[in-house]
Amino acid sequence: MLTTRFVTGAPDWIDVTSPDLEGAAAFYGALFGWRFGPAGPDAGGDGVFRLAGRAVAGGARAAPGQGPPGWTVYFRSEDVRATAEAAEQAHGSVLVRPADGPERGRGAVLADRAGAPFGVGRPGRTEGLEAAGEPGALCWVELHTPDIAAAAAFYRRVLGLETSGVSFPGGTYTCVNPDGAGEEAMFGGLVPAAGDPAEAESGAYWLPYFEVADADAVVDRARRLGGAVRGPATTVPGVGRTARLADPYGARFAVIRPEPTDG
Repeated sequence: MLTTRFVTGAPDWIDVTSPDLEGAAAFYGALFGWRFGPAGPDAGGDGVFRLAGRAVAGGARAAPGQGPPGWTVYFRSEDVRATAEAAEQAHGSVLVRPADGPERGRGAVLADRAGAPFGVGRPGRTEGLEAAGEPGALCWVELHTPDIAAAAAFYRRVLGLETSGVSFPGGTYTCVNPDGAGEEAMFGGLVPAAGDPAEAESGAYWLPYFEVADADAVVDRARRLGGAVRGPATTVPGVGRTARLADPYGARFAVIRPEPTDG
């Protein structure tokens, strides 16, 4: 699971883009207890979601023609320009060229070879997420992709990520972690989009998981707040109870109540 002990190649930030930032702030505030505040006078209204005063996500207003609302996962990079060039060389693309921001330092938005958007960044005034792996915060990320082998090769080349297979009843789950960091640094997985027709139609994308204390209660609350249930609450043995949701504007995310660990 994710922590705030950031390692190069691991997720260190996440933000949601929405055509109605005020509406999105109200939704996530009621769902997770987040509070939204502007990032500063140079941020154009964009801001940061906080949980008990700690940064847990960013929020940005979608510009006309920018594309559908969604969550973007940012991975730590010590050289954003070099990472962007590596993505292009690996048959990905650069969606937003490297630039300096008022809070997050230098960043860029890229797409992998299957079209899944993701961000890379070097810390600025804001080091990164100030809470992770606890209720109300990001705890896992998952790439839905049509070709796991191709995705693994791409992210190995661009971000230095390692993959490993974890067996579970019914199949094998491909986990990812930063190069050389070991299995204890696993932060996400790669899953075949073809396994779910609804996901396959929407193309490749990174799905963020937020930890919750009660997945079923959060699903009910999301529905009452105008969100959509893309996958009902389901218990995954050895993992926990999960559900896939979308906010009222279409940004997709998931929630999980992790299975208690021994000790």
